[in-house]
Formats: sequence, C-alpha cells, structure tokens
Amino acid sequence: MAEITAKMVGDLRAATGLGMMECKKALVEAEGDLAKAEEILRIKSGNKASKMAGRVAAEGIIGSCIEGGVGALVEVNCETDFVAKDPTFLALAAAAAKAVVAANPADVEALSAVEVDGVSVEEIRKAAIAKLGENMTIRRFVRYSTEGTIATYLHGAKIGVIVDLNGDEALGRDVAMHIAASKPICVSKDQVPAETLEQERKIYTAQAAESGKPADIVAKMVEGRVNKFLAEVTLVGQPFVKNPDVTVEKLLAEKSAKVNAFAMLVVGEGIEKAVVDYAAEVAAAAKL
Repeated sequence: MAEITAKMVGDLRAATGLGMMECKKALVEAEGDLAKAEEILRIKSGNKASKMAGRVAAEGIIGSCIEGGVGALVEVNCETDFVAKDPTFLALAAAAAKAVVAANPADVEALSAVEVDGVSVEEIRKAAIAKLGENMTIRRFVRYSTEGTIATYLHGAKIGVIVDLNGDEALGRDVAMHIAASKPICVSKDQVPAETLEQERKIYTAQAAESGKPADIVAKMVEGRVNKFLAEVTLVGQPFVKNPDVTVEKLLAEKSAKVNAFAMLVVGEGIEKAVVDYAAEVAAAAKL
C-alpha cells in the first residue's frame, strides 16, 4: 500500500472540506488512491461538491468578441495578476477573440497564424511578452455561430460565459449571468453524460443502502436523489438566480425562448500553480 503522506491528506481535505482524520481514514481504506478516497467520503458524508475540480491556479483573462451571429470566448494566461490588467495584455486577448470570430480556426495552433489588422496573433503575443517580460499563452477558445442570438457575460474578466439562444440579447445576458453564478453542466437532463449519471447513481445507491430500509424504499430514495441532482446541474432545472421563485425553464417558456448551447471558461481552471516556499529558498541561499 502507498504511504499516506500529509500532502495527500491535505489534498483530500481541500477537495472535500472534511476533517483531517476522516480524510486519512478514507485514504487508508482506498490504499492511497485519491479519487477512490474522495468517493468513499462522498458515500459516507453525502458531500456533493469537489472543490478540487474548480481550483483556479493561473492568472489571465477571458477575452470576448461578438460580430453578427458569431461569438467567441478566449482564455489567455500570464504569470501575474498585475500583467493581466495591463492594456497590452488586454489587447492581446481582444485580438485573439476577434481572430477566432473572423477565421474560425481549428485549434489554438491555427489561431496563432490568424492575422488581425495585418499582424498574426502569434506576433502580437510575442510583442506583448517582449514588452511586459512575462510568458503568455492562449490556452483555449469557444466559438458559436448561430441564426439566433449570441450573448456573453464576463465576471471580472476571470469567468466568461457565452450563450447561443433563440431570444433577445437582454435575456441571453441574464441567462449567461445565471450560468456564471450557478454553474450548470449542460442545458437539459438528456445532455448529462451517461458516466456522470452512473457515478451519481452508484453513490446514492450506496448511501441509501446504509439506511437499512427495504429495497423498494431504497430504490425510490435513489431515484429522488438522481432527479434532484439533475435539477441542480442542468440549466433549465435550476432556480433562476435573479428570481429563485421560477426555474430557468419557466423563464424561457415565458419569453418563448430556447437555449441551444452554452459554454463557460474560468481562468486557470484545472491548472496547478507551483507553490513557492520563499522561506525555504532564503534558508537554502543562506547556506551557499
């Protein structure tokens, strides 16, 4: 069995928000497998959220552009939040978003070659690096083209949402704002990935089985929790953030509108950022 280190316990605690001893016991039971330990804790505690998945660990901004029926979001990263606010860096993000809308590149590599006002995105990036002295990368982008309406919402430039809908722009912006706040994973329950639903059902079944109730009651408990989960993670099932008395589904129906698709980008999501121990560095330097 793998050695259970303090770092492993700390990582699991950060992911679940549970106590150190609970996390250590789960890791021992899972023989050091972090993902399995988290599943064990979810079964035992009913904890739904994994904070690890949304950990933001890099700087930068989300750039956006809408022209006609085409819209785009682009994540551009840098090393410090100070540079993320610099006009030169902001111009890079704006140029990248404009290039995505105009050229519909296949990927980030293709985007680098797209020209904006006669200069390639890659040249703009290199010029910004030379001027500001930090590494900068264009990490990813989302592009929608529609006969309907494109709406975007940027929350402090760190969270960007783009929505393709049949409806007016004001409604689209409200829906995009809701998505930024409530973080649904898809529009409706038929779009929930089968593996995600299977995993949730497995956990709810294990939780319900521990109640000791008859099988038919356990089955009803599981279905009730699955339905609740589907309402929580789907856009149309969620209470509308600006008026929780109605669901987004009801809001859209009242406006004779429909959301076709949406995407959300969060700066640095999923990127591990190196933790620098400055005290250790100073101590090491003092020994030289």
